[in-house]
Amino acid sequence: MKSNRKDSSKENRADFLDEFQSCFFSTSRLASFPWTFLENDLESSKSSQLILDVLKQTCLHALCKKFPPSVRYRKLFLVELIRRVEAADCEPLDELYDSLAEVVSAQEAAEGYRTFLLPCGGTVSLLENLALISEGTTGLVTWEAAHYLAEWALDHPQTFAGRKVLELGSGVGFTGVTVCRSCGPSKYVFSDGHSSVLQRLEDNVRLNGLLQEETPPEVSVEKLDWSDVTEERLDAIGADVVIAADVAYDPDVVAVLVQLLSRILRRKCGRVLPEVFICSTVRNRQTYDGFTKQLGDAGISHRVISGAVSHVFQYKRVSEVELIKLYV
Repeated sequence: MKSNRKDSSKENRADFLDEFQSCFFSTSRLASFPWTFLENDLESSKSSQLILDVLKQTCLHALCKKFPPSVRYRKLFLVELIRRVEAADCEPLDELYDSLAEVVSAQEAAEGYRTFLLPCGGTVSLLENLALISEGTTGLVTWEAAHYLAEWALDHPQTFAGRKVLELGSGVGFTGVTVCRSCGPSKYVFSDGHSSVLQRLEDNVRLNGLLQEETPPEVSVEKLDWSDVTEERLDAIGADVVIAADVAYDPDVVAVLVQLLSRILRRKCGRVLPEVFICSTVRNRQTYDGFTKQLGDAGISHRVISGAVSHVFQYKRVSEVELIKLYV
């Protein structure tokens, strides 16, 4: 019985450290960390050993040296750890204060890395702007629908395996990198229309090693203006799966988007029509309903894809997210 309890304790500790690491590298809200386990350990042991283990999985981890979260985030994280140690009256830990001193002396930047751990053991690392709106666009950060669509893809890899995928409005690249890393497409085209977003997108795709790999998928990053995409361009892409996340939030661009989707849905890739999936964070119901109405007016039907989606990534789930499949 003692052996079973000891094994269970080790598993709990390992799960705790994994969750802490996942929260840290994805720069989750500090309130979402599993603090209760840490507090109980500090109170019972009066030792800072678990804090040291946390540091090794976060600020002292090799991944943090390569893709560090923002200076501000790391500072807040370390200050919170110190507060918990001092509140429990535990022994001081030099590594903790040394880490804080290093961060305090670092120069703050307008951007930082977020890294998400994949079930396959890989990672998706992205450089994002800290401001939600930067350089006149919202495309320099990852939004909820992109995370949701990536989780749905992980649950349905057969939708992408061996197929040519076009992503509209790729933003910083989270969904696409996840699909390329885990779902086995033969070709993946990242696209966006904003020049600043496109540069960041290409940097992030390269950062994750996708442009350097000789093995499938064949990956490209392309500028795609929805209003003037030629038939020849669509033929050259040859997508049999088209996806997009958070592209219907602006009423001013919805009409152009619907026109493009109508053209895509009526183009055969080989002998079959492409499958098209649109995932949206429904922040404004009127705007979203306007999008679906314009789809209907263009002769495009849609089906809401419901059902549970595996909770893989650490991100805020505040707004309603809806995934639809389009048909003509």
